[in-house]
Amino acid sequence: QVRLVDSGGGLVQPGGSLRLSCAASGSIFSVNTMGWHRQAPGKERELVATITSGGSTNYADSVKGRFTISRDNAKNMVYLQMNSLKPEDTAVYYCKADITRTEGGSRYYRNDYWGQGTQVTVSS
Repeated sequence: QVRLVDSGGGLVQPGGSLRLSCAASGSIFSVNTMGWHRQAPGKERELVATITSGGSTNYADSVKGRFTISRDNAKNMVYLQMNSLKPEDTAVYYCKADITRTEGGSRYYRNDYWGQGTQVTVSS
């Protein structure tokens, strides 16, 4: 099985910074695109940022210039550095990864996996 565990959320004042982390573990053959999504109360889940295994990144317009996504392929981890946080960034943040897992080294299955979510609250 494969598991994603995200962490690093908390309460921060407007203008502050937080760094989210997400670790993938289990019977992993390869980790393809990784990313972060968020869901605010009463709103649909939205894409925040993605990063391919080769390091190409994509950001939602609302976070460009403030958030930076990165990854450590050796550790199967993805990070989200969030600077200049605003109250409208308040949400539960979820990591997502496109992972190919292996069973016994002879079978391979590719699926999307989600972390359990970490709460980010931006408030004075």
